[in-house]
Amino acid sequence: MAKSSPKRRGSGRSKKKHGKSTAGSGFRARVWRLIWRVGLVGVVILAGWTVYLDAIVTSKFEGRRWEVPSRVYARPLELYDGAAVTTSGLSQELSLLGYAPVRSANEPGTYSRAGRRFEVHTRGFRFSDGQEPQRRLRFEIVQDRVGDFRVVSGGSTPVVRLDPVQIGGIYPAHKEDRVLIQLEDMPDYFSTALLATEDRDFFDHWGVAPLSIARAMWANIQAGRVVQGGSTLTQQLVKNLYLTREQTLVRKGNEALMALLLELHYEKSAILETYLNEVYLGQAGQRAVHGFGLASQFYFGEHFRDLDLHEVALLVAIIKGPSYYDPRRHPQRALDRRNLVLDLIAETGKVPASDIQKARQRDLDVVGKPSYTDSRYPAYLDLVRRHLAREYKDEDLQSEGLRIFTTLNPEIQRATESAVEQTLNQLEGGRTDKKLESAAVVTARDSGEVLALVGGRDPQFAGFNRAVDARRPVGSLIKPFIYLTALSQPDRYTLITPIKDQPFSLVFDDGRRWEPENYDKQSHGVVPLHQALSRSYNLATVRVGLDVGIDAVIETLQTLGVGQPIQSYPSMLLGAVNLSPVDVASLYQSLATSGFNTPLRTIREVTTSGGETLTRYGLNVDQVVDPAAVHLVQYAMQEVMQEGTGRSAYRFLSSDLGLAGKTGTTNDGRDSWFAGFSGDLVTVTWVGRDDNGPTALTGATGALPVWSNVMSQIPQYGFSPIVPAEVQYHWVNSEKQALTDESCSNARFVPFIAGSEPTDTINCSGDFTRRLRSWFEGLF
Repeated sequence: MAKSSPKRRGSGRSKKKHGKSTAGSGFRARVWRLIWRVGLVGVVILAGWTVYLDAIVTSKFEGRRWEVPSRVYARPLELYDGAAVTTSGLSQELSLLGYAPVRSANEPGTYSRAGRRFEVHTRGFRFSDGQEPQRRLRFEIVQDRVGDFRVVSGGSTPVVRLDPVQIGGIYPAHKEDRVLIQLEDMPDYFSTALLATEDRDFFDHWGVAPLSIARAMWANIQAGRVVQGGSTLTQQLVKNLYLTREQTLVRKGNEALMALLLELHYEKSAILETYLNEVYLGQAGQRAVHGFGLASQFYFGEHFRDLDLHEVALLVAIIKGPSYYDPRRHPQRALDRRNLVLDLIAETGKVPASDIQKARQRDLDVVGKPSYTDSRYPAYLDLVRRHLAREYKDEDLQSEGLRIFTTLNPEIQRATESAVEQTLNQLEGGRTDKKLESAAVVTARDSGEVLALVGGRDPQFAGFNRAVDARRPVGSLIKPFIYLTALSQPDRYTLITPIKDQPFSLVFDDGRRWEPENYDKQSHGVVPLHQALSRSYNLATVRVGLDVGIDAVIETLQTLGVGQPIQSYPSMLLGAVNLSPVDVASLYQSLATSGFNTPLRTIREVTTSGGETLTRYGLNVDQVVDPAAVHLVQYAMQEVMQEGTGRSAYRFLSSDLGLAGKTGTTNDGRDSWFAGFSGDLVTVTWVGRDDNGPTALTGATGALPVWSNVMSQIPQYGFSPIVPAEVQYHWVNSEKQALTDESCSNARFVPFIAGSEPTDTINCSGDFTRRLRSWFEGLF
């Protein structure tokens, strides 16, 4: 018994040990199984997550990566011997383009001026018909014309186009703005600067570079501040392209994983080019500036490929913090950072030390303000968008990076805006209780191109566009079209046909009476037709309109482009027709071009971002009315300016400048109009109140001063129409409706459609000639 007990105890301890061992191994096994299962689940989840991220990476990278806004340009300024441009206009254009005034224009984007002499170093621009290279020009401006024009360098040519002013854009909803570039657009040393600063091992790593992180940490510790980042360019691209900016471990993990996937699928060159176009580099108002293509324009007004070393270094410096290192707001901070980048470039040994030293001595050379904006000419851009809507969808305009070349002339636009503001202030005389508004349209007479458009007295206001949307009664602006209808019947009407300017009344079927009156409440007896038009007599005009027929007048208006229905009432003969200033400009364009229907154009061409032409808007004209009859109306409209209601224009303009025009006034001065043209321009102005309230203005005292102010600021030629073959001029006594001698005091040289000229002759004393007496004698 005594021997057996230890065995039982020993056996008991053994069992206990065995039991513990079994329990421990079981526990470990369960833990390992749990770890294995959790690991397996983790691997499955990670694999699924990786597949998911891979789909995100590839889908966005292989599809359209960005919505690129369309860019809208003004017409390019052409310089050549004889080109019409003022010194102030040229200075304004260069300022809008961001050209820097310097003592000697040795670099693109600079100019110098000494009195009337200019030296301009152009930047060059890719037009659809080819590349306009950089050139250095010298010329002078005398009497608003370019003279002594020479191309000093860049290839000789008689005509040089400046790069066009970007006047706006059509942007996507997310407010990002960029100009796409390719790797071959990189200027010298750019890749050296970028990689030395942001990712030295870019071409060696797989998207994530632990050594770079360690090196950046060491550099930061040595500098005592953050001078290098640890993220690779691929990680930065992933962060900007796919992820948010939140600083969490999950986001950093996703960033690393997506960077690896990106490197797995795509070449380094594709990743680098995408980075160049995606990186955030500043803020232009509400729009974010992305990519170096736009940033080079935004900060330097230059194309990316033309940047110098000090500019390259600054752009790279800005990557770290576009707001913190904003060179306009924090120039010293940006300068220090730029010089640090130059030091990093120097460490690579790839750039001569002398170039580094020269770059360090340069200023930032940032232009004072960006050379483009989307709000400079809101009313004009509004009309451009309406014209584009005929052929382009909004989504295409907001995403395809199209280039839209318009007809806007910045100098004429400035003159028009200035004239509207100055003249309205003068008309109001300090009173603000009845605020006047205005609208104006200026077009090229020969082409119908809209050169300037003002939608209100505040040209920066992007709201109601009066030039397009304010449809108001046109008053006497309708009269030339009534007389055109009449003069198209030469067997019934000529310029000297006597017209009764005497009171009368119309009684309608419902018993209502209509009794038109002249503006001065006076009647003028019997007057020749040309005088009825030039003096804007209502009574005579209504008689002519009723005689030729209201429907015939409406047909004339619609033939010349009025698309809206017009009510066939007698009051329409006195201008009870609502039209906008743009509508009126289109009508008067036809009169200025001798009867051609010339639709107004705001766009010359639309191209892809690469310069391929998509749509070219050429001159489209159609002769729709008799040019001989139009010539007679033009004659009377010239008389308006010389003797009639428009003669006060010559208080502002040279008497040598031939003009044709017409005033328009509606009841109580609610609408004051003037429409007229020179040899180069057709201009329409309107003045009134938004509440349609009365004013003390007429066409001659309201809209005409604005019109004259505009025209006085623009170099142009006088109106000298070509005489159609069917038209003959004769010396006549218009009151007697008879031919007369040139030497007679009352002789007037008047055009007639051949065969409609008078047959009677009268001498200077007023006696009819023997021929007339013989004719009468022959009757009896």
